[in-house]
Amino acid sequence: MRTIEFSSFRDPAGVVFRQHDVLYRQVNRCYQKQFDSLMESGLYAKLVDRNLLISHEDFPSDKLPPEAACIIRPARVPFISYPYEWSFGQLKDAALTTLKIQRLAIDYSMILKDASAYNIQFVVGTAMLIDTLSFDFYEEGSPWIAYGQFCRHFLAPLLLMVYTDIRLSQLLRIYIDGLPLDLASKLLKGKGGLTAKQHIHWHARLSNKHAQDGKREKQLKTYRIKKFSYIAMIDSMIRAVEKLELKGVQTEWGEYYEHSNYSDKASISKVHIVSEYIEKAKPQIVWDFGANDGRYSRIASKSGAGVVAYDIDPIAVERNYQAVKSSGENILPLIMDLTNPSPAIGFANKERLSIFDRQKADCIMALALIHHLAISNNLPLIKIADWFSDICEYLIIEFVPKDDSQVMTLLATREDIFSQYTKEGFEKAFSVYFTLIRSLPVAESYRTIYLYKTIRQ
Repeated sequence: MRTIEFSSFRDPAGVVFRQHDVLYRQVNRCYQKQFDSLMESGLYAKLVDRNLLISHEDFPSDKLPPEAACIIRPARVPFISYPYEWSFGQLKDAALTTLKIQRLAIDYSMILKDASAYNIQFVVGTAMLIDTLSFDFYEEGSPWIAYGQFCRHFLAPLLLMVYTDIRLSQLLRIYIDGLPLDLASKLLKGKGGLTAKQHIHWHARLSNKHAQDGKREKQLKTYRIKKFSYIAMIDSMIRAVEKLELKGVQTEWGEYYEHSNYSDKASISKVHIVSEYIEKAKPQIVWDFGANDGRYSRIASKSGAGVVAYDIDPIAVERNYQAVKSSGENILPLIMDLTNPSPAIGFANKERLSIFDRQKADCIMALALIHHLAISNNLPLIKIADWFSDICEYLIIEFVPKDDSQVMTLLATREDIFSQYTKEGFEKAFSVYFTLIRSLPVAESYRTIYLYKTIRQ
């Protein structure tokens, strides 16, 4: 049965659909000339060779819809993520991928007709374009039609993260088509140097000036830019993005393991226990909740599993991402507040899916996390157990009791109203939804790590 992906409805050039759980892309006849040029000019091969564009295979079919020119089968992306879930380095690399594709396309007399951050995905630490139908013909003298979208989706949030507050990338969750440039300009308060002045402040003023007088469309049609100036602008934007760096940003959990209460023996014990449990569960897809810099995610990755490593702290996720880029591990670090995870948003709440609608994990790891959920966020243990059982088959979870110094710190400034937060209360709550396979104490600590299998299949 053919199921059309809801988010592909905006592009008349084609449609994305699933059949027998395999993803396909239909290329419509109205886009055939551009698609043929992409494939025959050598641009497609060059982009794939440079790991800028995801590859595809032709999918012959005798039953094409009347509007279809052909069908292709793109290479599989392990997990679809969204820009408000990315660290600074991920958004920066996604921006550079977009600009580098645009720069290379010009040499083949083509351009990117859009610059949506949602067209970029990460495959083993590499930012790649997944929309093969994003290309159009370059017309001499024409400005880059996707320039404004690039500024909204990439440049504005990057500048805000560097010059204002790293957490402002979360505005992308509210503004699904990128940050309004007038808002970005106000939040930057004149900061950001020449890059912000040219591409945010001046751009915002120009857009506002012509927004209501009907002149903007006419101006865009009559404005001409020579090819060498066009190329110079893209090269300049690449250099500007490459220079953007986070400096002196401190977050609550960015230095977690430097201040951990684990002894060396406890750390070694925890690694052995997690390794044993991963070997028993043999998962193909692992979600690591509260992954921090990903040290335990790497245990799962080395076993052959694909790992999505979630953490609330943007600096911890950034460190994990930079490590993945260097190692080429099959780990995707993402920013996620588990008490407020990414929802379904966009038109009809279906354009961008919640994390739980995108994939289901074989195994969830929740290490050094339960006390934050139960005590910091007042979540009952039974609610946590119910939720976890809905989204995984196996669960590796660490219970951190009140005797632990980390829990003592949490309770130091608040009343202890958590009478059910005991080892016995934890085991009772999780036994409702899970079958216990094994539990082992972490050496030289008060902690215990459990391996559960969900009862509900």
